[in-house]
Amino acid sequence: MHHPGFKLTLLAALVGFTFNAHAESSTTSLEAKLDQLQQEMAALKQQLADEKAARQTQLDGAVKAAVASNMADNPPLASDTSIGGYGELSYSNYRDGSVKDQVDFNRFVVFLGHRFNDKLRFYSELELEHAVSSADDKGEIEVEQGYIEYNLTPKANLRAGLMLVPLGILNETHEPPTYYGVLRNEVETRIIPTTMRAVGVVLQGRVLDNALEYNVGLVTGFDASKYAGDARYAIKDMHTEASQAAANNFAVYAGLNYRQPGWLLGAGLYTGNTAQNGHGENSSTFLEGKNARLTLWDIHGKYSVGDLDLQALYARGTLGDTLAINQAFNNGAGVVPASGGAAPKSFYGWYGQAAYHVWKSGDMRLSPFVRYERYNTQASVDAGYTADPLNDETVVTVGANFNLSREVVFKADWQNYKTDNKKDRFNLGVGYMF
Repeated sequence: MHHPGFKLTLLAALVGFTFNAHAESSTTSLEAKLDQLQQEMAALKQQLADEKAARQTQLDGAVKAAVASNMADNPPLASDTSIGGYGELSYSNYRDGSVKDQVDFNRFVVFLGHRFNDKLRFYSELELEHAVSSADDKGEIEVEQGYIEYNLTPKANLRAGLMLVPLGILNETHEPPTYYGVLRNEVETRIIPTTMRAVGVVLQGRVLDNALEYNVGLVTGFDASKYAGDARYAIKDMHTEASQAAANNFAVYAGLNYRQPGWLLGAGLYTGNTAQNGHGENSSTFLEGKNARLTLWDIHGKYSVGDLDLQALYARGTLGDTLAINQAFNNGAGVVPASGGAAPKSFYGWYGQAAYHVWKSGDMRLSPFVRYERYNTQASVDAGYTADPLNDETVVTVGANFNLSREVVFKADWQNYKTDNKKDRFNLGVGYMF
């Protein structure tokens, strides 16, 4: 006979076993459902991803087709625009107390260029001289360059517009960090009227493995009627500067520069009539039927070895029909220039220069230099006229350039004039380019 407690215990065990079996069965069923749900969600996600990728592929194809069609109708240009510039500020302290010491922001220049494509380019240079330009100030704003260049071949370019004439060294390369001295040298200011420019058509290029650069052009000429009776700068007054310039007479020029590592040898020639058949800026019957031919040429060279830089230049000019030019002086009234103001039949100048880099650190360098110049802006004049003896001059300049970088320079020098010692002065300057 069994004890009643034993029955109760057996009943409890059966109930517990049944409950546990049911619980385990329920848990197994739930886990299976969860697994199935996760598989369905994963399949749905994959389906959505596939559909999205298919739509994106279709869209990309449509976009590429549209872009390709647009490019076919409107081919892209390899174009870019660039800016640059340079400037220089100077202080001059004269030995003669009767001469005004002065500070001058000599030039503020902005370059603007644009490349339309791989063959076609535009170059320009806008210059403000002496900081202020107005009717009551000495400053002026001028377009120094503005021309189109077309690449005919990899080594030949055709240019049209307002361009610098390839005479001397400074006329084409005159940014302050590129030359020694606070002020530009006298020969390339008075004999070659830097910056000499003209409007025309030019062929420029390089040959002999790019060592020889040539530059030949047909351009506008000078205007003899503009001669102002001041021969201190030879024929500079006759420069037309492309400002509603007389174009009855044209000129031709040619320049050659041969470069090798460490040295340069070059020459330039410019020649053309200047009378403009009497129809220049100041109309004059004295110049009708005249030529008044101006011919200007130079030879120049540079040599660098180690820390030593050497440079030399010789320039000479001749002017025809100077008697007619003198008679046409003073706006065609026929008034003879004052003594010493006659137009020069010939003029010349030369200089030699040496500089040495005594200290260098990276792009910084200190370079003392000395320059000797000899020029005469009235080497000969017409019979009956006299030349101003002050125009026959010798100048010695001693100083130093201190470059903070290749683009920024501080300068100091002393200039001694043998004939006109009122010009003796100490100069300080700063220049930049970018």
